[in-house]
Amino acid sequence: MTAIDLAHEAAGLTEFWSQRVLAEANGNLFKVAKGIGSTTWHQHDDQDETFLLLSGRLRIQLRTGDVELRPGDLYVIPRGTEHCPVAEEEARFLLIGPAVTSTAAGGKPAWSFDGGTEPS
Repeated sequence: MTAIDLAHEAAGLTEFWSQRVLAEANGNLFKVAKGIGSTTWHQHDDQDETFLLLSGRLRIQLRTGDVELRPGDLYVIPRGTEHCPVAEEEARFLLIGPAVTSTAAGGKPAWSFDGGTEPS
């Protein structure tokens, strides 16, 4: 067993809005990810989605108003809540939840599936 360096793991990601599972505990996956631009509006009917921001800034758009995250902030989006994460500049974060959600249904934008950069 070794400690996991979250900053190092996030820095090694090559694709935006994808997740890499780092650990599993008590039925939850601990997944590092990075984002730039925005996902699509989406919701997860089967799980809450927990964000722990490691670096950058992340705005979670909700239909009821935005939530701004800074490094060290933790935010839980309740299951069934429509949301759209937005990062003006690259943001790196840890996601905690029971399943991987880096699919089109999980809000991943089409441009990121090939590891591309968001169109200007």
